[in-house]
Amino acid sequence: MLNYLWPILLVIAANTVYHLCAKSMPSGIQPFASLIITYSVAAISSLVLFFITSEQKSLVPELQKANWLPYLFGIAIVGLELGYLYVYKVGWKISTGSLVANISVACVLLVLGAILYKETISAKQLLGVILCLSGIFFVTK
Repeated sequence: MLNYLWPILLVIAANTVYHLCAKSMPSGIQPFASLIITYSVAAISSLVLFFITSEQKSLVPELQKANWLPYLFGIAIVGLELGYLYVYKVGWKISTGSLVANISVACVLLVLGAILYKETISAKQLLGVILCLSGIFFVTK
């Protein structure tokens, strides 16, 4: 059970800290400057954790296994980070900005899961989408 729970708990904890940091970012800092710091820390942390967790301890063979997806992932992460910095910079509340974004992403992923991965959409899920979209309406009005 712990193997099932710890990843989602990590996502919840990291996402909470992430939003608190994004909302509290100094207003005068240029967003790309803050991202340079953020990604430098992330790169160093990833490098250290690679060597701690990898059995091979050799980075080059692992990097050679990469295709185009890690590069697209990197671009997507920069867009995500920049988007959230601006979400809060333009005045979204921390209680609604992430809520609207995450509910919207969940609804989009439900549809994409069905189209790209042949996942089935149940009546309960459709009802959930309707409730989520009405929730967005009420939260933003």
